[in-house]
Amino acid sequence: MAGTLNITAATVDPALLDLPWHIPLGTWPSENIATLPKGISRHLVRFANMSGYVVAIKETTDEMAKGEYEMLRVLQRLEIPCVEPVAVITNRLDEDGKPLMSVLVTRHLKFSLPYRALFSQTLRPDTATRLADALAVLLVRLHIIGFFWGDVSLSNTLFRRDAGAFAAYLVDAETGKLYNGGLSNGQRENDLEIARVNIAGELMDLAAGGHVDEDLDPVETSERIVAQYRMLWRELTGSEQFATSERWRISERVNRLNALGFDIEELAIRTVESGAQVHIQPKVVDAGHHSRRLLRLTGLDAQENQARRLLNDLDSYTARYNKQDLDEEQVAHEWLARVFEPVVRAIPRDLRGKLEPAEIFHQLLEHRWYMSQQQSRDIPLAEAVTAYVNDILRHRRDEATVIGSPPTGALPAVTDTIPVTGQIPVTADEEEDWRTKV
Repeated sequence: MAGTLNITAATVDPALLDLPWHIPLGTWPSENIATLPKGISRHLVRFANMSGYVVAIKETTDEMAKGEYEMLRVLQRLEIPCVEPVAVITNRLDEDGKPLMSVLVTRHLKFSLPYRALFSQTLRPDTATRLADALAVLLVRLHIIGFFWGDVSLSNTLFRRDAGAFAAYLVDAETGKLYNGGLSNGQRENDLEIARVNIAGELMDLAAGGHVDEDLDPVETSERIVAQYRMLWRELTGSEQFATSERWRISERVNRLNALGFDIEELAIRTVESGAQVHIQPKVVDAGHHSRRLLRLTGLDAQENQARRLLNDLDSYTARYNKQDLDEEQVAHEWLARVFEPVVRAIPRDLRGKLEPAEIFHQLLEHRWYMSQQQSRDIPLAEAVTAYVNDILRHRRDEATVIGSPPTGALPAVTDTIPVTGQIPVTADEEEDWRTKV
């Protein structure tokens, strides 16, 4: 019966045909299943091994599978953080010729976790706050392009660590709709209310199971996403009026948006007839200001906060070695070869699935700073790498999908080319993270 399958995909991986589509998803044999943490879903979702990667398979109706597949493709073209659609498979039949549900196949997002897997025993208020902040940024980005989500929740989102914060990715676009003319205020407020209610309910559910810190207030945390959303929306889309003598405020507005991680592609600037007032409003805003700069300079693809942290280290390197007058790209290439790449190569192969390289580098800088504070001395980079690998990284769970058993490797020496300067002090909660190795 496998020959009756209908597969819709931009690029078909032949390995798709090797999966047991004639068997109901809930009873697939264990050799086809990849064991990964899952969020809560109204549909049955299973992970399966493909040729070198893992896919998430969701059983649903023909119409919903096709609609979500197309919507995810559109969101990808618009550079919205979301899972990658792989295929829609319809016309499934079991061995007796009885119809089975259609499925949507998406590629598993490496180094991402559902919110329930982001804590070992209890969810602290600081972590819940960072999750809400990440979701607020994602929701703003979606609304800017005219996307109404309709089911905003932590469960419908995956999170990647992003240099002390989190980056949120849309997982479930089943209820979403894209409006070419943009969203009305009522539609945006509707999504915000859905987010507030859903997040409060999800955190209350965790609290009932004893999985949240006693100081965490689910309602207060859920309301934070509304406040963060409003602040971001105001900064990104709000108009501003000032006297013509204060034209420096145009640059100030742009710098504020850059600091939030957004670029302005176009500004609408209008002066009044008297010439005494200027109105300014961003027209097109793109997220990823620091990520794009890092990619341009080094070729490294990182989350926004990770990119900001790596760029700070690059700036420290430039200042320490008096290279301000040299070509920026030349210095970035030198920093990449002398600092970043040796650290990444120093990570044993069996530990490389723990975190993304950029997140490892960020955490190494944090750990080096923490060691320096405790020991009241400068810690050589090679010593910090060894300590971080043995004391922190080795005790983390994998946040990438590792297929097969990679060979182990010894920790090679790292040339201590630069001391890391200008470290950002960690919070008490983050210090506790280091101590407990969570």
